[in-house]
Amino acid sequence: MTESGLVIVDKSAGLTSHDVVARIRRIAGTRRVGHAGTLDPMATGVLVVGIEKATRLLGHLMLTEKEYSATIRLGQSTTTDDADGEILSSPDGLGSSSGTSGLDVPGRSPLPPTTGVIAAEVSGLALQSALAAFTGTIQQVPPGISAIKVNGKRAYHLTRSGAAPELAARPVTVRRLELLAVRTAGDLLDIDVEVTCSSGTYIRAIARDLGAVLGTGGHLTALRRTRVGPYLIGTARTLHELATSFEFIPLADAAAGAFARRDLTADEARLVSHGARLPAVGLHAAESARLEPDVLATDDLATDDLATDDMETVAHCAAVLDDPVHPVQAAVLGPVVAAGPVAPGAVAAADSAVPGPAAVPGPVAAFGPDGTLIALLVEKDGEMRSLAVFVP
Repeated sequence: MTESGLVIVDKSAGLTSHDVVARIRRIAGTRRVGHAGTLDPMATGVLVVGIEKATRLLGHLMLTEKEYSATIRLGQSTTTDDADGEILSSPDGLGSSSGTSGLDVPGRSPLPPTTGVIAAEVSGLALQSALAAFTGTIQQVPPGISAIKVNGKRAYHLTRSGAAPELAARPVTVRRLELLAVRTAGDLLDIDVEVTCSSGTYIRAIARDLGAVLGTGGHLTALRRTRVGPYLIGTARTLHELATSFEFIPLADAAAGAFARRDLTADEARLVSHGARLPAVGLHAAESARLEPDVLATDDLATDDLATDDMETVAHCAAVLDDPVHPVQAAVLGPVVAAGPVAPGAVAAADSAVPGPAAVPGPVAAFGPDGTLIALLVEKDGEMRSLAVFVP
């Protein structure tokens, strides 16, 4: 039987997230595979994939902050806000890109349409000022080509069928938007940026709206995700590498690295495996500190298009409790192993962990006397209740 665990994939350009899932199914020899946090076909980088019982972890992992390296082209807008779409506007001023009307940027009125400003003539001061407006908590209209559900259908399906939905602006947090490089390409301007943002933030929308603010139009030409929660690009492996040596984080190690821990007696393990509740005691003091995530939208899983053949195993915490419970993360990930020997050097260092401002309650990984992961538990009214059970 295939072992359970998390696979940190370095997705190549041209593949959908579902393509990656299909490839992992063949490599791992199981159909029980899911992913968290969709990447567009043009994007590359970190994609978190669960196999077998680890699919049940996907909905509870601390994946609410992400990092990207991106290239934005100013001077052109496209139908999809990225390089895969049809060009709508250029420096001589051919209308504005869709989706910007009514979008509020902190300290600004709704975004103006493009005005035909020559992108290559935009000053460095104007560019830095415009980028600064997109940091902090902002209201962002998602692209029409996105995985958001509208009346039960994905926005991209509606848009491609000619019935593009009117998507409402939603709050997102951009913790960092750093300008790395600027290059001219005739009348166009290409800028390289790094972004640290909350889940649900669309980098394509930042490119679109930056172009609207500057009056040039803009779209995304390259995107690489370098971090999802605590999972770093340095630990990710390409599909070719995984086909040669299938490396993954075993289920127990993934849970131990992502959540606080509680060790159960044999009797407690038996009770929890059947859904029984336990008193809220017994956490390891060294592992009880929680890191507070960014605000997790109630539809965050839908926004990230969580895909799995066993959706009930990745139910949101709110399905168990009366109110949502935020996931937590640990400073150090569990070891990544191959289907055979342990892969050295594949563990994220503690100083690479994402800082959090305060301690909050979160899921607890409950282990049996033999080290087997029994369940994820969460505290409610002085009891520990099961979010997901992993045995038998």
